[in-house]
Order: sequence, then C-alpha cells, then structure tokens
Amino acid sequence: MKWFGGKLSIVQMQWMAWVFFLVVIMLTLLQNDSPVQAFAYSLLTTGFYAIIVYGNISWLFPKLYQRGHIVAYVFAAILFLVAVGVIRGLVIYTIYNSFFAMKHEPLTVKIIFSVVTGGVVIFLFSFVFRIALAYFTLKKQQDEIIAQRTHAELNLLKSQVQPHFLFNTLNNIYYEAYKEAPRTAALIERLSDIMRYFVDESPKQLVSIASEVQFIDNYIALEKIRIRYPVDISFTKNCNTALAIPPMLLMTFVENIFKHGIDKSSPQNQVRLVLTEADGRLTFTAENTLPQQPALTAASGFGIANLRRRLALLYGTDFELITQKNADIYTASLNIPTA
Repeated sequence: MKWFGGKLSIVQMQWMAWVFFLVVIMLTLLQNDSPVQAFAYSLLTTGFYAIIVYGNISWLFPKLYQRGHIVAYVFAAILFLVAVGVIRGLVIYTIYNSFFAMKHEPLTVKIIFSVVTGGVVIFLFSFVFRIALAYFTLKKQQDEIIAQRTHAELNLLKSQVQPHFLFNTLNNIYYEAYKEAPRTAALIERLSDIMRYFVDESPKQLVSIASEVQFIDNYIALEKIRIRYPVDISFTKNCNTALAIPPMLLMTFVENIFKHGIDKSSPQNQVRLVLTEADGRLTFTAENTLPQQPALTAASGFGIANLRRRLALLYGTDFELITQKNADIYTASLNIPTA
C-alpha cells in the first residue's frame, strides 16, 4: 500500500484503519446526535475498541492461548471484556450526563450488557485484525528480502564485472608480452589464474583437488621469482584430482614455507610437497629446510593455528594435523577424509 508515492508502514496503516473506523462510527451517530456529541462518543468508542483489540492480540492471545493455557485464556478474556465494558459504560454515561443530557439518566445493567456484547464483537474482530497485521508484516519482510536480494545481486554483478575487466586486461598484456618475453607472459598467465581462483573458486564450499593443485603450482611459480637463488621444489601428486576439498585448505603449508621457511640468502633451500590418497583419506605433507635464523621458522606464524581451528569446524575430530622440527628440517602433515 502506498501513500503519496511512498509505502505506508505497519503503524501508519493501523492509524488509518482506526481513523476510518472513527469516521464510520461518527457518521452513524450523526443521524441522532449533534456533531460534538457524535465526535465525543466515536472517539471514546474507538479508543475502547482499540483497547480490546490490542489487549487481545498483544497480551491475552500470545501470553495465554499461544502457550497452551486455553481455559485461562477464556476466563481472562471474559473478565477483560466485562471490565472494559463496565469502564466504557461509566465513562460514556458520565460524559453524557455531564455535557449532553437534558436530565440525568441512570446507568442500568441492560445498558452495561449491551456495551459488553458490543465488545465481544470487537474482540472477535481482533482476530481478523491480527491476521491482517501478520499479513502486512510478512509482506513487508518479503519486500525487504527481495530488496536486499536485488541489492546483493547488483553488488555481485559489480564484483563480477570489475575482476573480469582486470582478467581481460591481463590477457591483453599477456599477448603483448608473449611477443617479446614469453617467460614474463607465462607469469602473467599464472597471476591471472590465481586471481580467477580467488574470484570464482575460493567462495565455494568445495573445489576440485585439480583446481587447488593448479592454484598451488601457480603460487609457487610466482613466489620463485622473488627469491634470489633457485629453490629445489618437488610436488608429488598421487590422488584422484576430481575429488573435492574445501578451498585454500592445503595452501597454508605452502604459504608458510615461503613466508618463514626460505632462506633468501642461501642457494640450499629444498621443498618437498607430497599429496596422496589411500583408504578414503587424503594426506598432504610439506617438508622444507629451515633458514639459519630460528625466528623465521614456520612455527612463528599463525597460519597453522588458524588452519587447525578451521579443520575443527569442518571435520570435528576426524582429521590429523602434525607439525615437527627435526634438526634443520620442518615437516607439516595433514590427513583428512576424502568424502
């Protein structure tokens, strides 16, 4: 529902409903009463009807009926209607005798019964009112969800457009570099593959081992150009590369090696990576020589600790993560289920 081009809130719709209700009552009373008297009575009647409606849908129904106290709800509803009816009758007749009556008229049981009976009708109407409120509340929530989803989809499209523009640019640079420096072009291609992995694969719950291994190979190739001396690196893969694992799970070991396990001033760095599959388990072992400075060992980083917490969330206790230092060799091994 809209009002002057803007959507009405739930509160605004309720105010409109009660104003409409007041106007209807007033138009009915104007047939026999003066405008001032009709307005006063309709205002009081609308107010008491609102007390009945909100008293039921906001307190009695949720506090008693919805909690299974049906008998208590019935008795409380009867007492509530009688109390509101008596108070309403007293207030209206006090105002009537004080301002509008030619002579004092007593408040009889018959009149009170009539007022209470009218309250029963409004009490039943409160259920319709509650259903309407629930509908408009749900409708508003659905509109908000749709708006949020549309906004998220728009942001997703933006996030896709920007990286792909960069990928296309890198591809163009690759073709230009390939003419003059094929080795540089190959590195650009690896960088493009890494960025594509971050955008397309890393947000997924699972990725193929093939994708993960390719990402590691690309990472190693780019890291090697930052090191003065060649690094002796071997990567053995003996597994079904079609199997799926969580993304970036193996990368922590490799990243730690290049952050903490490479002595950039030494030509003696050695790295051994082994990925094997057996009996429904996947094992990844990373072994590297340690630099001369102990402070630069892999143990000084937080990567392994963070990886252990992630593994606990993913596999509970069904994993094995072992790190050990033996002389100048640091070894990290991970064993996880393949399914």
